[in-house]
Amino acid sequence: MSKSYFTEEQQSELRQNAYVQKVSAKSITYTKKFKEEFEEEYRGGKLPVQILEDMGFDHLLLGRRRRDSIVTRMKRCELRPEGFEDTRKNNSGRPVTKQLTDTEKIKRLEQKILYLNQENEFLKKNTQMDREANWEYKRRHPSNTNSLKK
Repeated sequence: MSKSYFTEEQQSELRQNAYVQKVSAKSITYTKKFKEEFEEEYRGGKLPVQILEDMGFDHLLLGRRRRDSIVTRMKRCELRPEGFEDTRKNNSGRPVTKQLTDTEKIKRLEQKILYLNQENEFLKKNTQMDREANWEYKRRHPSNTNSLKK
């Protein structure tokens, strides 16, 4: 199965639609209004093809896979606490420490200290257990130094 990319003409056609926030060769970002209206009409019993045509999209241009993924995505978004909000800008990976307040930085460093202390305790116990195991092995298996002196 090959991926379908939008040509420049198709992208410009999609950009003309009021329900499109952003278009690239590979993807379309829909507006929150589109998502809410699509969900409402879909729950009302309309087919995705009819909904897209009513909203000014050419369903053949989008293709079957994109149509199906819109429905799947809308169902998933409906269950999220954020709803149809775009969470990509809020959850863009690891939080930057520059944006943290002093109390948040202190809290994060205290958590790091606790973690490192736990790690040190684990390593100390591991080292002690290793020493005890070696000592027990040597106690049970003494080396026979007399046989080497002959």
